[in-house]
Amino acid sequence: MLWLGWQYWTLRRGIHAMLSAAQRSEALPPTEGMLGELARLLNQQRAALRERLVAANTERGRLAAILDQLADAVIIADAEGRVRFANPAAEQLCGLPLVGRSVVEALRHHQLVDAWRRCRDTGQPQTESLEVPASRQFLQAVIVPDREAHSGALLVVRDLTRLRRLETVRRDFISNISHELRTPIASLKALAETLQAGALSDPEAGPRFLGRIQTEVDALAQLVQELLDLSRIESGQVELIFRRVEPLALLRSAADRMRVQAERAGVSLTVQETPEPLPEVWADETRLEQVLVNLIHNAIKFTHRGGSVTLSAQTQGRTVVFAVRDTGIGIPADELPRIFERFYRVDKSRSGSGTGLGLSISKHIVEAHGGRIWAKSREGEGSIFFFSIPIV
Repeated sequence: MLWLGWQYWTLRRGIHAMLSAAQRSEALPPTEGMLGELARLLNQQRAALRERLVAANTERGRLAAILDQLADAVIIADAEGRVRFANPAAEQLCGLPLVGRSVVEALRHHQLVDAWRRCRDTGQPQTESLEVPASRQFLQAVIVPDREAHSGALLVVRDLTRLRRLETVRRDFISNISHELRTPIASLKALAETLQAGALSDPEAGPRFLGRIQTEVDALAQLVQELLDLSRIESGQVELIFRRVEPLALLRSAADRMRVQAERAGVSLTVQETPEPLPEVWADETRLEQVLVNLIHNAIKFTHRGGSVTLSAQTQGRTVVFAVRDTGIGIPADELPRIFERFYRVDKSRSGSGTGLGLSISKHIVEAHGGRIWAKSREGEGSIFFFSIPIV
């Protein structure tokens, strides 16, 4: 815009000089030819200026559209510390209109304000990372001086909260899978060393140790298979075969599969009947049964001998909500939001068997059906796992 203003001012001075010279000259009075040439030059200059203005407005509109859609907060402040521009992301981050406010009032965090002041005083770019405890946000700010604004500054604030959370999930994933692999591998190593030390020739110990090796190998194979299943489900590579499924028949089938395990654990497993028939759901029967089996397996594993596990279903709006209720040890309230993460298990269940992937797989299967899964629990009083599936 400064360049356009300079061009306009230069053109105006040139025209004024030409007209003044023509008026002062007595030897060369203005003629029709001179005025025509002047008009032609003016029209050319005006057309060129109009083209430049159109191009500048187009570029300005394109830049404004980019800034409006940008996820990063962009703030421009003048030398007096007043905000002259703020994109929608900046106002959303700060929670109030920013134009005309002071930088201190807009940023409202001493680390960001200090970084802006350092940039203003030194004329050097500044980078600042901080955590906002109240909102649990992780922010990174880049502040560069605006040379044309004479001590003004451009501030770009990026919300890194999601990236930090993903980094936490990645770190937990590596830690958990290392834990899951370390136990069976250490057991296999100990068993192999025992066999090499002479147990292989023992007619009683040899077969027993070989059986334990087979058990550990099966556990590793299950872990690998569930990791592959989870990867395929998350990437949408698992094809779901949808058809009409009767909810109570699905509950009975899953209960029959887990009946023997429940009897061995001394836990009663029942299916609660409904007074009226339930509407059919539109689902992949095999995958939904896998969800129920995972939930029943967890319920049995964390329910003491003599306890009970109850399966039920009921209609809620345009969905059927399935429920697996147990009288087990329950889940602490602070652990409940994370139970559907990969490998995540509460501390007291660390000694239990399983890979820690069942609930994560179940969550993705249910969401692939257009439903949702959640849990309610009170420590020491049992848990209820719910998931909803749309009806036909």
